[in-house]
Amino acid sequence: MDVELRASDDDRHRVVAGLQRHTSLGRLTLDEFSDRVAEVWAARTLGDLAAVTRDLPADPPADPAAAASPAHGRRDMLVVFAVAVATLLLLGLLTAVTR
Repeated sequence: MDVELRASDDDRHRVVAGLQRHTSLGRLTLDEFSDRVAEVWAARTLGDLAAVTRDLPADPPADPAAAASPAHGRRDMLVVFAVAVATLLLLGLLTAVTR
């Protein structure tokens, strides 16, 4: 990595996402996170961005919920929907029988 290359907004977004993960893992306080995000948006080069995270582990683990595939999420929603429909049908049947 050439530290003198200009940083892009995508580079900045990537660093902020990493800072968010470090904060959620308890490595940074909210004040530290806020200060570092300000530094990220003021950074001009990749070297400036690297300096913001120099004292943090290189790659914090990603949120497992965010790593789930979209197909898996749709399947879960389908199961929830099916259970809701079955519950409504049973409640309707119970209401009809008890009247």
